[in-house]
Amino acid sequence: MNSRVGRVQVNRELDFQHRQAAHCESGVAASLVSHIGIPLSEPMAFGIGGGLFFGYFPFIRLNGLPLVTYRVAVGRIIKRLTQNLGLGTWQRTFRHPAQAMAALDDLLAQGVPVGLQTGVFWLPYFPKAYRFHFNGHNLVVYGKRGDDYLISDPVFPGPVTCPAEDLQRARFAAGALAPKGRMYGLNPLAAKPDFRTGIKAGLQVVVRGMLQPFPLTGVRGIRFLARRLKRWPQRLGPAKAELHLGHVVRMQEEIGTGGGGFRFLYADFLREAGELLRHDPLAAVGRDLTVAGDRWRDFAVMAARICKGRPAAGDDYQALADGLEQCAALEEQFFRRLRTLLGTLP
Repeated sequence: MNSRVGRVQVNRELDFQHRQAAHCESGVAASLVSHIGIPLSEPMAFGIGGGLFFGYFPFIRLNGLPLVTYRVAVGRIIKRLTQNLGLGTWQRTFRHPAQAMAALDDLLAQGVPVGLQTGVFWLPYFPKAYRFHFNGHNLVVYGKRGDDYLISDPVFPGPVTCPAEDLQRARFAAGALAPKGRMYGLNPLAAKPDFRTGIKAGLQVVVRGMLQPFPLTGVRGIRFLARRLKRWPQRLGPAKAELHLGHVVRMQEEIGTGGGGFRFLYADFLREAGELLRHDPLAAVGRDLTVAGDRWRDFAVMAARICKGRPAAGDDYQALADGLEQCAALEEQFFRRLRTLLGTLP
């Protein structure tokens, strides 16, 4: 890796409001949109961006384990959000680290806050216990002071700083979802966005994704994981079964807000969207999704007890699979109801 960082000398702090969020990408999206003069909450960013999803892909490996995801692919929330609201965006990737850092400095000198995709493991302001190899973490750089960048990282309560060398390393972390120096931002507001159209588009893509017939995604994907999971102790052996189970829980609870948290975030979006559209059934339906969110959290707690070797009475892989089946049944009922409501929106 080229060690030259920050060719353009910048000592500037932009007027950028830091906001803590439940999830990094939806938090960054809400902050960037709000910065250009469109007040936007994180739930609205997540919902209009069609962020809710589920997928279990045994043939795609992340750190040697099957990919399980509770949200859409990295970068897609911001892409869908801006498309659905008719906002102009830009993004760049780089082959050379020094070029990427110089481009970042140049934008800061112009007064432009910059979104970055990074690898969590190389960000020194994360506590060591929370540093692991995940390359889909989003944050905003809003200034530079000497050799330190000023960062609004949505998962922290306040702004943080990061040395240039560490930030460069995080921007060019290797492995799955390698960011390749990816940076992005929004163009100045050209016209008032159409929230009504944006909300409908965001709803449609999530309903379609959760109810589609593909066996590895949506409701069917949850059931597929349940069938596989209950056979792990026999197929993989106890040690590997716990490794796979721990991976499912880490993806659920540590990478973003996970299975339950995403459901609560989406329920908040439905409430806000229903109030904006003056559609009471849409505002109220999110309460049904929180029931599924509670079941996801019950699953995570039981799985954690098993992985730590401290199972309670009744804790086993069959009980975990039954819990996932309950999640699937609740979400199938919910998204079918939401699909019906879509036809009644003004």
